[in-house]
Amino acid sequence: MRASAIGFAMAFASLLTIGQHAARAADYPERPVKIIVPFPPGGAVDIIARVVAQKLSDGLGAKFYVENLPGAGGDLGTRAAATAPADGYTLELVAPDFVISPLVKAKIPFDPVESFAPVSLLATAQELVLVNPSVPAKDIKGLIALLKANPGKYNFATPGYGTLPDLEGTRLFELSYGLKVVHVPFQGMTPAVTATLAEQTSIIFCPAALVAPYIKAGTLRVLATESGKRSTSFPDVPTLAEAGIPDHESEFVSGLLAPANTPKVVIDRLHQQIAKIMAQPDVKERLAKIGFDPLVSTPDEFAAWIKVESAIWMPVVRAANVKID
Repeated sequence: MRASAIGFAMAFASLLTIGQHAARAADYPERPVKIIVPFPPGGAVDIIARVVAQKLSDGLGAKFYVENLPGAGGDLGTRAAATAPADGYTLELVAPDFVISPLVKAKIPFDPVESFAPVSLLATAQELVLVNPSVPAKDIKGLIALLKANPGKYNFATPGYGTLPDLEGTRLFELSYGLKVVHVPFQGMTPAVTATLAEQTSIIFCPAALVAPYIKAGTLRVLATESGKRSTSFPDVPTLAEAGIPDHESEFVSGLLAPANTPKVVIDRLHQQIAKIMAQPDVKERLAKIGFDPLVSTPDEFAAWIKVESAIWMPVVRAANVKID
């Protein structure tokens, strides 16, 4: 009898605790919410985060603010988000390297699937293949022919070893065509773009958001887009598939995550608000100015995207033996 009573009391206490947690989650947010950006201030991901933070503050009646935690290629901020309390008061805005980092690094302080609860994809920008105007190629097939005829003469700039542009270049040049093109990694996309503008490097794979002014000024020449469709900003630029290079699609995508085990009611509330935010004309306009389009998804669709991206890039990492100790 006594054991039954104790068991009943424990079950009741458990139900009471669950009910209290559910009640608190239903009142979310009751205090400021931090959105971690694992990159320095001023970049495209940071700008998107600040737009979203302001709109979430307006829509949910509590302050959402951005905290930049750059370092280790984004891993520092991502680890902080993964180990934060799963209460909805710490979120993270991530970019493609969130998926790629675990594929190329021997040790990683998080798991992109197990450590997080996806909220929604937010925005996408086309990845472009560009050259300095001194490179004589006028289109992507011309570039391939030029590189084939001049092994080791040309190079491509990236924001670092094991980043998305590194894998894009490796997949196109080394794995698809067996070309010898020198990889020049920088510490960030901005210095990589600067080097290509200065003719220190020849080729760059880069989000349209960062290079649109240079394309319009003629200081960079765009040869193709890696997206599945043409850019609205550069409608005359063909996709790689249209240029005869299929199965090389890639885009720069950002999304919002919470730590794993964050209550579903919190995730759902955030997702519903994000869907409203990304449909607002002023948000679309602000994103368009930095070369992005809204890309809203359900949490499950975001989770599926993470797995699909990992499956796309894992064979590239293995075939090219791209590893960071």
